[in-house]
Amino acid sequence: MNADDFRRIALSLEGAEESSHMGAPDFRLQGKIFATLASQHQGYGNLKLTPEQQADFVRELPKVFLPIPGGWGRMGMTHIRLAEASEDVLAGALRTAWQLRMERNAGTKAKKKRTLQRG
Repeated sequence: MNADDFRRIALSLEGAEESSHMGAPDFRLQGKIFATLASQHQGYGNLKLTPEQQADFVRELPKVFLPIPGGWGRMGMTHIRLAEASEDVLAGALRTAWQLRMERNAGTKAKKKRTLQRG
């Protein structure tokens, strides 16, 4: 897999749009990032996962997934080695990040609605 495959699969997910953050391509759902190609020059795509999801991916496929170094990685941001990933693995990982974003977006909307109803 490569950056073009990452882009193709990310944009195939319902509601996904390509944008840019600090000059790097990113993929968003309702304006919120779920994946980026900020590290494509190093051969990586980046996924926004929970720390628990990240640990599962790294444990199952350590040659494909690794935490992004530092604080971002501790929060669940995860590299996927594009050259090592199969299409199924890449698609599954992107779908996981997209699903998490969908769930978090829904939670944010519900919280805002409750706040507005109280106010």
